[in-house]
Amino acid sequence: MTNNYHTILLIDDDIDLLEQNKILLEKKGYKIYTAESSEYGLKLFNDIKPDAVIVDLIMEERDSGFVLCYRIKKTDHGKNIPVFILTSATYDTGFKFSATTEEEKEWIKCDGVLNKPVSVDELQAKLDNYKN
Repeated sequence: MTNNYHTILLIDDDIDLLEQNKILLEKKGYKIYTAESSEYGLKLFNDIKPDAVIVDLIMEERDSGFVLCYRIKKTDHGKNIPVFILTSATYDTGFKFSATTEEEKEWIKCDGVLNKPVSVDELQAKLDNYKN
């Protein structure tokens, strides 16, 4: 592991994907916490203060990921850690969105967008390249 993101919180209502990503990231040396809903994800975020958060875009509602990222980034701790949105929206709809410019990051309240399926190497590269 080449970065300072030892503890990662994964929030996704797709239990199979959540467990798969947990296992793959643990093999890379990360400590992984998981939540299957945005409500529990926010509670866990506040309890454990992770080094990074990866949030599924569409959970209980179509905008659950946006709302959760906003709530996390409003906290003192959330302002200082990478928060990424994970989505299959491009695959499902053909609509591609990103958070690459500072304006997009400010509006979306996340530090980047990852498209499902995401490889562990791609995720690790996003973390390695994160600049606060």
